[in-house]
Amino acid sequence: MSFFAEFSGSKPSSRRASPPQIRCTLPVFRLSDALAFPRPEVAEPSGLLAVGGDLCTERLLLAYAMGIFPWYSEGEPILWFSPPERMLLPLADLHINRSLRKAIRKHPYRLTLDTAFEAVLTACSEVPRPDQDGTWITADMRAAYVQLHAEGFAHSVEAWRGDELVGGLYGVSLGAAFFGESMFSRADNASKIAFSHLVAQLMRWRFSFIDCQMWTPLFASLGANEVPRRTFLQALDRALLTPTRSGRWAWSEGEPPLPEQLK
Repeated sequence: MSFFAEFSGSKPSSRRASPPQIRCTLPVFRLSDALAFPRPEVAEPSGLLAVGGDLCTERLLLAYAMGIFPWYSEGEPILWFSPPERMLLPLADLHINRSLRKAIRKHPYRLTLDTAFEAVLTACSEVPRPDQDGTWITADMRAAYVQLHAEGFAHSVEAWRGDELVGGLYGVSLGAAFFGESMFSRADNASKIAFSHLVAQLMRWRFSFIDCQMWTPLFASLGANEVPRRTFLQALDRALLTPTRSGRWAWSEGEPPLPEQLK
């Protein structure tokens, strides 16, 4: 079922690049109570695919498995996107520049997995971003991802300086795919260091890639590249053949593994 939607204005972002102005007069699918989505290929050029539905765990997992994610602002209906270009990081392509290598070798932060998910989520929604007002991480989104975490599908990496949480990121895991959602940093390189060690851990678990969703200078600097939707969906289908590593995560050897680029 579809309807003619009229949206204008760009969505504030806590990690994703600002999306294009959406003034849609094309048919946009309106979701019913049924757990179903239209095919990602029918999304409009902005990536907008569907409107409505809810943020229950089952719907979110179905969306991620189909290469779809929710992205909307407070006061709007739930908007579901599948962009025509997807920012993808095959794990072996992680790029760590010289300055970041030096920072990682100094071990400036204590890194943990899944110990402060809600705190990371809150920080991602509150840390100021240049040229961005507000956040797309609404109260309903926070509640939905906290539930995903409780059910073992959403995970966080935390960077600590003493007892202070100074950086981190969170995302969703399905099969051999990790879907990055947001990250924040209150200290030099804190989120980049957390991200680099996460990549190293995911490689040990034989994950395939991190879905960075939208182009940003940060992820471009870390080795991610835009690929066509079709290429991303093919990679996702292969990744979903691997059983999902659900439940609470921990470093496989008790401490963060060193990225391959530093060995």
